[in-house]
Amino acid sequence: MINYSFSFKKYFHLFFLLLFSVIGAQKKFTVVLDAGHGGSDHGANRYYSEVGTLREKDVTLSVVLKVGRMLEKNKDFKIIYTRKIDEYPSLTERTTLANRSKADLFISVHCNASTKTSPYGTETFVQGPDQNKTNLEVAKAENDVIYLDEKDREMFASYDPKSPESLIALKIQQSKYLESSLLFGSFIEGNFVKKDKRFSRGVKQQNLHVLRLNAMPSVLIETGFISNYNDAMYLASEKGQNEIAESIYDAIVNYKKAIDRNATAAPKAEPIPEEKPLKNDFRILLMSSPSKYNSTDPALKGLNYILPIKENGLYKYYYGTTNLASVRDNNLKTARDAGFKNATSISFVPNQKLGIGYYTLEIAVTSQKLSSNSKVLNTLKDVNRVKENGKFYYIYGKFSSLEEAVKAQKAIELKGINDSVIQKVSK
Repeated sequence: MINYSFSFKKYFHLFFLLLFSVIGAQKKFTVVLDAGHGGSDHGANRYYSEVGTLREKDVTLSVVLKVGRMLEKNKDFKIIYTRKIDEYPSLTERTTLANRSKADLFISVHCNASTKTSPYGTETFVQGPDQNKTNLEVAKAENDVIYLDEKDREMFASYDPKSPESLIALKIQQSKYLESSLLFGSFIEGNFVKKDKRFSRGVKQQNLHVLRLNAMPSVLIETGFISNYNDAMYLASEKGQNEIAESIYDAIVNYKKAIDRNATAAPKAEPIPEEKPLKNDFRILLMSSPSKYNSTDPALKGLNYILPIKENGLYKYYYGTTNLASVRDNNLKTARDAGFKNATSISFVPNQKLGIGYYTLEIAVTSQKLSSNSKVLNTLKDVNRVKENGKFYYIYGKFSSLEEAVKAQKAIELKGINDSVIQKVSK
């Protein structure tokens, strides 16, 4: 009986120890550390005789790993890295990782650069509406990496990072986290000034794609200018990287203390259900016109990812493609904001084969016959020529589905045949 009592107490205490350890684990403060750029995307880089080529992707990874090692020693934190090696996670993957992890804080580390060597110092960006011209240039530089990844091209098809109009048109989708992001940003810049004796350019609001879809307080830290000699030497040094990492770590710890004191200071991120794909694909019909426009024509308002489809003598210009309702609605709004007031979303059944007719590629329209040594005729075989209304139309291939036509169009683009148009033939 005595032995039974002793055993029961032992397991009773063991049960509660395990219970409290699980509860403690659940309360860990989750931080996503994002080392900007990576892989084939070197980011900002400059050559200096003292250190060789200083690349942004190397500095950011080194700083992030240092911050991570410090946080890993603190039992209150759970650390998630978007990358720990020299690779390039897409912006979509970085955001999705943070959201699915239900992170409490997202930190993206970068290095700044300018065409001039004089700018220097640190700055921290949070997602917001500021449209200051200087900040806009930073946004354009960071957002430009979207074109490096297939997933990002689909997710962010609505935005042209080269177009200030598109950047200004971006909406703040995480305004509920703005106050907390600003608070954390002030801790970071304050440490850079007080602890590291560096010049701070402040905490700024800007539309940056790596932040805009995050469902948590998020910042992008520009740790210094690689284009400035003194900043570059600091960023390249072990001392500089250690100081930057320690300042970021200290800011994270103080931020957690602040929100622990006042639970309302940083709204808890509500779980976001994963959006389910729709059965059909959606493209935004911008306009129908008897005129053919090339991708750079001003009539297309600077929008990218335009798919012209010719049907019944009219060129129909479609913008973006997605099977996600949120992206479809976002694309439609962007099209209307760009000036296509009558734009509408059109449903396409994926891989639907035409019962009557087929798709083909209109690869050239000329007033005179192409010469036998033209690039088009020498590159492609079985090109048909049709004369209508005094013009010569050069047609290539027959395809039963739109996807097959798009695939063929991309294939001939690799051969240098650009600005072809998919034509739907209903006979």
